[in-house]
Amino acid sequence: MTTSVPAFHLAQLNVATLRHPLDDPRIAPFVEMLDPVNTAADGASGFVWRLTEEGEGDATGLRPAGEGVIVNLSVWENQEALWDFAYRSGHLEAMRRRRDWFHRNVEAHLVLWWVPAGHRPTVGEALERLAELREHGPSPRAFTFASSYTSAEAAPLGFTSDHRSVGL
Repeated sequence: MTTSVPAFHLAQLNVATLRHPLDDPRIAPFVEMLDPVNTAADGASGFVWRLTEEGEGDATGLRPAGEGVIVNLSVWENQEALWDFAYRSGHLEAMRRRRDWFHRNVEAHLVLWWVPAGHRPTVGEALERLAELREHGPSPRAFTFASSYTSAEAAPLGFTSDHRSVGL
């Protein structure tokens, strides 16, 4: 019996606006959690890839969404794998304390979308999906855990040769 390789993986972007700079002592507990949480993500079942800054173990030095806004961009085999990591691992402790380190989000701060297996989304692509979710609400192109779509629902939208979705 052969195992089929999934045609799509789930990409996720979340953004968070820091209450204080990363070198501020009030953010130190968050910074101290970065390596252990990222190591756990890298070893988690269903993990595929995550954005890191060149020469660094994370992406906290990147500011593509604005000064003081950090981004987390990753790819997972499926929604269940991402959910398990986010809500059933040491990552949950960071989420419980997020109000200590980050401002409350007024707009959507998390977006999910399906990508062809093997594709690594760019930050620009991810920010476009977040903007789409904020402007139009959930769709097969940009959704949340609470309003999710399957890869089968997203697939009819098609992908061009550079893996950027077409449609909508």
